[in-house]
Amino acid sequence: MDMLILVPKTTNRLHYIFDLILKDLLGISFKFTTDNETFASHNGPKFHYGNNQFWNEPFQKATSLLFEHDITEKELKIVDYKDVKAIFPVYNDKSILPFDIFAASFYLVSRYEEYLPHINDKYNRFQAKDSILFKMNMLEKPLVNIWAKELGNILTAIFPEIQLKKRQFTFIPTYDVDAAWAYKSKGIFRTVASSARDILNLNLKEVKRRWRVITGKEKDPFDTFDYQLQLQKELNLHPLYFILCGEYDLNDKNISLRNNNFQNLIKRLGDYAKVGIHPSFSSYLNKEKVKTEVTNLSKVLNREITTSRQHFLRLRLPLSYQILIDLDITDDYTMGYATLPGFRAGIADTYRFFDLEHDNVTNLNIHPFAVMDGTMRDYLDLNVDESYEKTTKLIQEVKNVGGTFILLWHNETLSDEKRWVGWTTLYRKIIDYALN
Repeated sequence: MDMLILVPKTTNRLHYIFDLILKDLLGISFKFTTDNETFASHNGPKFHYGNNQFWNEPFQKATSLLFEHDITEKELKIVDYKDVKAIFPVYNDKSILPFDIFAASFYLVSRYEEYLPHINDKYNRFQAKDSILFKMNMLEKPLVNIWAKELGNILTAIFPEIQLKKRQFTFIPTYDVDAAWAYKSKGIFRTVASSARDILNLNLKEVKRRWRVITGKEKDPFDTFDYQLQLQKELNLHPLYFILCGEYDLNDKNISLRNNNFQNLIKRLGDYAKVGIHPSFSSYLNKEKVKTEVTNLSKVLNREITTSRQHFLRLRLPLSYQILIDLDITDDYTMGYATLPGFRAGIADTYRFFDLEHDNVTNLNIHPFAVMDGTMRDYLDLNVDESYEKTTKLIQEVKNVGGTFILLWHNETLSDEKRWVGWTTLYRKIIDYALN
């Protein structure tokens, strides 16, 4: 039997977040009613989401957010709740939770704050330090999952007949291929220019190595794909690859997609894993450029491209996602921060993108990642041991709620050279911890 929920009125926001919390996270089917008599005569599980309790029914005090259609600045109050924190507190002792879990969750997963005026970083990205989760010191907690789990416990205590979904932890490794090779297949102009620069800097060791790789006497250090495929087979992993295939530019320095070696690599990866587009830095908010890159990658693989992750994690809502939707991309893996690890949308699960601008739920699936190699090494300056501790702590948080942990890595990180010494061993240790 469906749970019946009494509400003052229904809206797209309301349907969306109740679907996510009750149906997707908890496995509870439900239906809304705005009729008091229908609600009162219902004998099965039910609760009231509104302003005031009418009788002695299970009641969750609502705030106004889900009944609005506009996007306005909110004065967010932070409150303690058990071992975590919450926003949208409600001051009603009849409420089953002391905060509006549905409004709070909607605010986070819709990325409401990213629609409001804010100062971007130098790459035109929303800054992690400006997020409410950072200010709450809750960025490393999958709060929406934690809150939903608590709601599930409350509802099953009231209605023992409710059967909650049995949740299972999932680990997904992903790779961004920003530069398939360090020296190989760069073309005459780039190779000569790089060699000239190294000679001017008296870096003769680098010149020598470049030509050893080009002449086939040494393996390219970024060519770690055999190891990745070995891990797939050994550990039954199902990774995703995101290929940068835009034209050469200041921040887009992969191999040309016209290069046969690069095409063969992409086809090889596509034989063993799902391959998606990594829209170039220069294609940011440029629909035609993204379309060209998607089309070109599709031609190489001879299949439709439906997954994406933005290069440099450049994401502007809602335009970035509107472009992907227009290009028939169904799944995006950009939702995370470059500068800090954690859960940008407060959730460790796939969910559908709600377009606040158009006030509707879309068919674009958002897959939030939790941590990136470059975040730990470059932004936080963590060593190998500190990075292991940080990552395993995040994995444990996701295991606690039976969520999905997505790891973002790069092929060059597995070179085990220069700034990445020790990171291949670290990567294997992280995977072992996740799979344990």
